[in-house]
Amino acid sequence: MQKTFHYNNAEIFYKTEGNGIPVVLLHGIPLDASVWDEQIDFLKDHCKLIVPDIPGSGKSTFEKPEEQATTIEYYASCMHALLQHENVNACLMFGHSIGGYITLAFAEKYSQLLKGFGLIHSSAFADNEERKQFREKSIDEMEQNGSYAFLKNFIPNLFGKKFKSEHPEKINELIEKAHNFSKQALEDYFRAMMKRPDRTHVLKNSKVPVLFVMGTEDIGAPMKDVLQQVHLPKIAYIHILENCGHIGMWEATEKMNNTTLEFIKGII
Repeated sequence: MQKTFHYNNAEIFYKTEGNGIPVVLLHGIPLDASVWDEQIDFLKDHCKLIVPDIPGSGKSTFEKPEEQATTIEYYASCMHALLQHENVNACLMFGHSIGGYITLAFAEKYSQLLKGFGLIHSSAFADNEERKQFREKSIDEMEQNGSYAFLKNFIPNLFGKKFKSEHPEKINELIEKAHNFSKQALEDYFRAMMKRPDRTHVLKNSKVPVLFVMGTEDIGAPMKDVLQQVHLPKIAYIHILENCGHIGMWEATEKMNNTTLEFIKGII
C-alpha cells in the first residue's frame, strides 16, 4: 500500500506490505525504496514492511529547502515521525549505506523502539580525512556540472565486477533515473555523511542483535572497515557476500533475502 505523510518541509512517500512485526527498510543513495523490491516480495509474508523514500529521494520531496537535511540526525527524526504516524512502538530496522548511518542515529536516540537492526553495506565509523575530501570534491563537481553528470560516473563504482559484466542494463537503468535526482538533495546527503560522528559506541552499547552485511568488492563500505566493528555488539550476525559490491539487494538477491529473513526470525 502506498502512503504519504508530512514531516517539516518534506512530503514523505512510503509503502507498507504484509503483517506482523514491523520492519523498516532504508535505502542508500542514489536510490529509492524500489531497491528493496525483491526483499519486499520475499519478506512480506513474514512481517509488516515499512519502506520509505528518504526525504529528497524518489517521490519524497521538499516543499522548500530544509536546512536540517544536511545532518543524519534529521533523517533519523523523520523515521521516528514515520513510526509514530504508523503507530509503531517497536520494530526492526535495516539501513543500506546512508540508510545505515540513519539507522545508527536512530538507535542512538530511540533505542527503546528497536528489537534489532542491520547495517547493510554500511559503517559506524565517521568519515576519515580522505573520505571527507572525496565528499567535498564530489559536491564541487555537482555544483559545476549537475547531479546527473556526477552520478553517471559514480553509479558504476557501486557494483562488483561480476554484476557490472552480467547486468549492464540494470546499471544503465539506474543511471537514467539519475536524470531526476535533485542536485540539492544529493549535496545535502553528502554534507550529512561528511559531518556524521563516529557511532561505534552505539554498536558497543546495543542491547539488541545487530546484523552486518558486507561485500568483498564494496568500496563504499569496505569489508576491512566493517570487520573492525562486528565484535562490538553483544549479539552480532555477520554475512559476507562474495564478488559483491555495494548493492547486495541486486547483486546477491537470494542471499540477502535469506539473510534478512533469518535475522527477523531469530528475533520474533
